[in-house]
Amino acid sequence: MQTIHLAKICNDCHITATDIYQPFLDKLMENAVKEGLDDRITTVCASMDDLPFEAGEFDIIWSEGSIFVIGFEKGLSYWKQFLKDEGYIALTESTWFTDEPSSEVLQFWQDCYPDIKSIPDTEKVIMAAGYDLIDRFKLPASTWYDFYSNLEKRVDDISDNYKGNTDAETILSFNRKEIKIFREHPDEYGYTFFILQKNTNK
Repeated sequence: MQTIHLAKICNDCHITATDIYQPFLDKLMENAVKEGLDDRITTVCASMDDLPFEAGEFDIIWSEGSIFVIGFEKGLSYWKQFLKDEGYIALTESTWFTDEPSSEVLQFWQDCYPDIKSIPDTEKVIMAAGYDLIDRFKLPASTWYDFYSNLEKRVDDISDNYKGNTDAETILSFNRKEIKIFREHPDEYGYTFFILQKNTNK
């Protein structure tokens, strides 16, 4: 949906959307055709850590909720080559909102993403990777509540279909745990949106 929205508000740009799963890209283009935006979007099936692009190809790289897959520092360093001089990256990264997270929350993040940092420490990584920080803001908890409400409904809807499937039950159990922890500790962590500019002197 974010790709469609970006295409709607960006009349004179062209978007290259990437994903490792071709059916997602097919669905994107199906929606783009319905919206009359397919002339503004091209899809490329590729992994975010093995991209088939030229150096300096893009003005902006936009990545919401995904850079953690390859690691924040690694992603910033690798993607930098694809930006034009003084190009931008807009992305979200999980960050601590407190210096003293509760033990349950701390253990959860140690298990699923131990690289989570405070906002100041995340900013240090950004600058060390050769970017200037243009702006940042925390995503409101309401965005998470909306997301988790939909996720919880989906988990409930499909749980019976996967009884006895150990792998699926593990994933569904993790989803329920994630939802529970956030609802109990919404002020301790979340996504921060960062806008960065490539520093050509680094």
